Amino acid sequence: MKISVVIATRNRANLLDGALESLRAQLGAPDVEAVVVDNGSSDDTRAVAERHGATYVFEAQPNRAAARNAGIAAATGEIVLFIDDDVVLPPYFVAAHARAHAAEIFPIVVTGPIVNVSSAGLRPVPTFVNASNAYFCTCNASVPRSALESVGGFDESFDKYGWEDTELGVRLRKFDVRRRFVWEAYLWHIKPPETETLEAALAKTIEKARMAAKFVRKDPSRRAKLATGAYAANRLRARVLAPRAVHEWLAGVATSERVPAPLARVARGLVLDGVYVDELERALR
Repeated sequence: MKISVVIATRNRANLLDGALESLRAQLGAPDVEAVVVDNGSSDDTRAVAERHGATYVFEAQPNRAAARNAGIAAATGEIVLFIDDDVVLPPYFVAAHARAHAAEIFPIVVTGPIVNVSSAGLRPVPTFVNASNAYFCTCNASVPRSALESVGGFDESFDKYGWEDTELGVRLRKFDVRRRFVWEAYLWHIKPPETETLEAALAKTIEKARMAAKFVRKDPSRRAKLATGAYAANRLRARVLAPRAVHEWLAGVATSERVPAPLARVARGLVLDGVYVDELERALR
């Protein structure tokens, strides 16, 4: 078995360096190749990729789906394992994915816990809070390349942040590809507080809501509506908990240094939730 680890990245060479370093330190894994898809970087992403012996692919179009499709096209392994550029892998991460695939007769999607940490030096073990029902999340998911090719890869019309992996997962599920969650296949996902500003989160939230509307239009199933929050009960909940009139006030609470951290986190969650639902409704009109 050969595993192609595909990483789509843009202007995050420092984080990519850490991800590739941890990939090179894997133990007990089968043949592994790294495929780095540079999605229009202006930093030294190429130099970092080549220093670690990765296959380097340049995709100028700023589109995560297009970048990952380019990675699939460049991959030579039977299994394609998607990770993000801002992760650190424990030593037996790839081996855990490989064992799960080897144990099955039919093609499967393998996912594992994603443990968010504030810096690369933090290495907690996963707990029950890291369990996930997500069928396909490109931060940590592997699948046979033949299955990806059979369903046509990622839909490149998802050209903003969010849902391109979930939408691909819907098509894989329809292709009878089952999912297996493997606790040993965990990784650490670096989320530095200085990069997780409310402003950055709001920009992603708006893009994600617009892509959710695209997803629901393409697949108006109950499963898709539940996943994206595009159903009446969720819209009502958001209106009650975070009406549009208080979004600005909630944002002020979320970013105030005088507000206790737990209260600020609640306010942040509420304003992001309210903005998401508002934008989703607007995009679905």
